[in-house]
Amino acid sequence: MGTLEGHLLSGVGFLMYAFYYSSLTSLALLQKQTVLNHLLLPRKLLGHRLIWQVSYEAVMKVIVPAFGIIGEYFYPLGVNRLKMIDWKDPRRLFIFKDNWQHVTMFGFFILSGVVDIVSQAQQARWSMKLERAAEALAFYVLGLLMITHIENKNALEIRVHLLLVLPAFLLALVLTVEIWVPDNAPLWVLKSWMGLVLSTWMMQICEMYIPLTGQPWRADNPMDLAFVAIFFCWHLALGVALLIAIYGLCSLWHRHASSWTKTLGTKYQRCPTESGGEELEKLSAEAVPQDGGV
Repeated sequence: MGTLEGHLLSGVGFLMYAFYYSSLTSLALLQKQTVLNHLLLPRKLLGHRLIWQVSYEAVMKVIVPAFGIIGEYFYPLGVNRLKMIDWKDPRRLFIFKDNWQHVTMFGFFILSGVVDIVSQAQQARWSMKLERAAEALAFYVLGLLMITHIENKNALEIRVHLLLVLPAFLLALVLTVEIWVPDNAPLWVLKSWMGLVLSTWMMQICEMYIPLTGQPWRADNPMDLAFVAIFFCWHLALGVALLIAIYGLCSLWHRHASSWTKTLGTKYQRCPTESGGEELEKLSAEAVPQDGGV
């Protein structure tokens, strides 16, 4: 993840998760649901029948970090960072610190996805708490390793990664509260907001690798360091704007779906067979034109 591609993969993965969860939250609020229902994969996938139904979220938690782990070890092509200990150099024992930190983060998100799959197979009430606990653990690990990730970094990288810790820690805190207080709408909204902030800030880090202005960020410039904090505050507002936009789009879809359902309900009505025969004859007369009619 220490490259543009690594941050881009993580940023896109978190962004997909944040949009997905924000959409679920918006629809749940519009439909006045008390439980947040996750979308499940169809029973038949690619012509094969699944043993049990799992959510899209659980599958993405496994697939996206798995690609991240492969990239940490073998990207660019031809390298191999599976080696952790350098036995030939007595002056240093462990190598590839950053890569192993990233792999550890990805591994805990895969663990969260596996817990989700097992939990959804059990379909027990207690298993929902286990899902939240595993997901909270993944974000705690993310925050912890980001704090230690700043060792031997310049001032710019230190500030960027410390600001990344804030939404990660708040997400972990919300998930921890959800273990004891599940199905709480304000927590859904806060989780969606922090997820959007985390993902957009990750994309901002990608911009620092290839600046849109063409001017590279300078770690020795106090002005650039000051604007890092300013941009993060803007990302807080951007997260709110994105959440409002997602809610608005879901509201339009909800209205359209509701009107479509009502139209179907009025269009297709059962014939009143249990009423008198006079009503049936009246309906038949209206349907068949009389002799001499146009």
